[in-house]
Amino acid sequence: MKIAIHDRPGSFSDRWIAYCEEKNIPYKKVNCYSNDIIQQIHDCDALMFHHNQAIIKEVIFAKQLLFALKDSGIKLFPDFYTNWHFDDKVGQKYLFESLELPLVPSYVFYEKKTALDWIEKVEFPKVFKLRGGAGSTNVKLIKTKKDAVKIINLAFGKGIKTFDGLGYILDKWGKYQQGIVGFKAVIKAFGRMMISTKHAKFSPREKGYVYFQDFIPNNDFDIRVIVIDNKAFAIKRMVRRNDFRASGSGDILYEKEHFKDEVIKLAFEVTKKMKSQSCVLDFVFASNGTPMVVEVSYCFSQKGYEPCVGYWDEELNFYEGKFDPYGWMVEAIIKKLKHD
Repeated sequence: MKIAIHDRPGSFSDRWIAYCEEKNIPYKKVNCYSNDIIQQIHDCDALMFHHNQAIIKEVIFAKQLLFALKDSGIKLFPDFYTNWHFDDKVGQKYLFESLELPLVPSYVFYEKKTALDWIEKVEFPKVFKLRGGAGSTNVKLIKTKKDAVKIINLAFGKGIKTFDGLGYILDKWGKYQQGIVGFKAVIKAFGRMMISTKHAKFSPREKGYVYFQDFIPNNDFDIRVIVIDNKAFAIKRMVRRNDFRASGSGDILYEKEHFKDEVIKLAFEVTKKMKSQSCVLDFVFASNGTPMVVEVSYCFSQKGYEPCVGYWDEELNFYEGKFDPYGWMVEAIIKKLKHD
């Protein structure tokens, strides 16, 4: 048995490699960017590739590579069920509706007239989103029908940039005022308007569709639950000051008292229905307290989860103390190899 690991510093690969070395698990560093990647993994039984939606090279080919290997006999992380809907909120809408999972009511339109007709019949505010983006990027609160018309005209006209420079600056300024980042981060944000990211440079404008979700009021936080290998951990993210978004706020609570058993149980149930190896679920709550999923991912920023105080198993037993979710990913692959 040998596991191929795409080695990208700063990604999950750092933790996967460390775990394999600690546990004497045979592994091989590979470069998924290389033309000969299929040959590189020829002597391996599995491939682990933490691909990122902010890296344009990986956006272009990562899913295609992993999907191409789906029926090759090589075990994958992330596998097809975990991965196909990654960074695709439109795909997630269809998935959750087809599985009858508790998604925040969501609406997608591929014709301008249909979208304009719809906004005549609904109440505002609504939440507008592009299909991709993390940390609340490309997410806006649309307060009026007039604002919705502007967004629809853009979406079916010249299109919408995937990088909102002004929004990025305002985000950093808000975090600076709250003491979350230093002034240097604000200066860098101004610089980012002048020198854009590679992702923004190479990404085309989003056009030809428009996607909205219902705005769920009176939520001053969301709950993120991550389920991996039949174990779960969670964080509570407070919304940004004078904002409605929790993702990317940097204001996080970790103590077990913040998490209701019903939400953890629901996260396990959703993960099982999705057949996901790694399921990152963001929950908000209806006026009656019912949890609803905003969106789902398979990966997460490592730094924000180091302070977690413990994890749950499927029976909702809580285990206090440090844990290694990256090791869980490796162990899940090993179990799959042994089972098959």
